[in-house]
Amino acid sequence: MLQSGEDTVNTLMNRLQNQFAKTRTDHASETAEDYVEAIADILKSQDSCRVKDLAQRMGVSHVTVTRILQRLVHEGLITKEPYGPVSLTSVGRRMAAASRSRHELLLQFLLALGVPEQDAIRDTEGMEHHVSKATLNCMKSFLNQD
Repeated sequence: MLQSGEDTVNTLMNRLQNQFAKTRTDHASETAEDYVEAIADILKSQDSCRVKDLAQRMGVSHVTVTRILQRLVHEGLITKEPYGPVSLTSVGRRMAAASRSRHELLLQFLLALGVPEQDAIRDTEGMEHHVSKATLNCMKSFLNQD
């Protein structure tokens, strides 16, 4: 059955809204993923992770880090006492590991395509939060990692 012009426009608008909704969801989790990954990395190289470590690593102010950490506590990703070090919860550790794995796969893929290393590193940071599982699986197959 043929759709009217108005039905076609409505269908296209619904598709765009769904696309944008996914992008908004990705952006909402992007900061959390970046921070839990950074906390995990810091804890690999030293005994504790403090606000000053994250501020330096992320290139932001202590106030910004403190606000984000409050959100991460509320989301159950970290534990933190006032003026104390930051620890990842089991959920935070799983998120950090998944983020790290996705990051490494995407970087390997870009390098395999011949993207210059510095560009691949920068591009990975921008792309890693928006890649679907289906795309990651195709990248794994391309790299023969499945």
